[in-house]
Amino acid sequence: MYRALTRDIEVTVEPYYLEEQSDPDDSRYVWGYRIVISNHSDTTVRLMTRYWHITDENGQVDEVSGPGVIGEQPLLSPGDTYEYSSGCPLDTPSGVMFGHYSMEAEDGETFNVAIPAFSLDSPGLVRTLN
Repeated sequence: MYRALTRDIEVTVEPYYLEEQSDPDDSRYVWGYRIVISNHSDTTVRLMTRYWHITDENGQVDEVSGPGVIGEQPLLSPGDTYEYSSGCPLDTPSGVMFGHYSMEAEDGETFNVAIPAFSLDSPGLVRTLN
């Protein structure tokens, strides 16, 4: 589990490998991830946009941005949580993702909330530390 806290908005991420959607012989590796956004602040916020920075093990970078998440722009009152799942395909057996959500507070202020960096590793992948 990966966790980041920005202005009392907590984002936790749990990635998992999707073996049934992956095909290593065809250089296709797919991960799912479950995200929980918890509003520990004393103000209501709306998730307006998302930004992802995805890097595969070869250093190839893909940036993804757009409105909301999975077609929604959830409103989180103080104490609320919002959970969703999505996925990420790569051409390599490992990679890393991080990003941010742009939030709008009830007074109209916008600010970014960090999505923690998390690792995408295929099962049985041998890692070498330098």
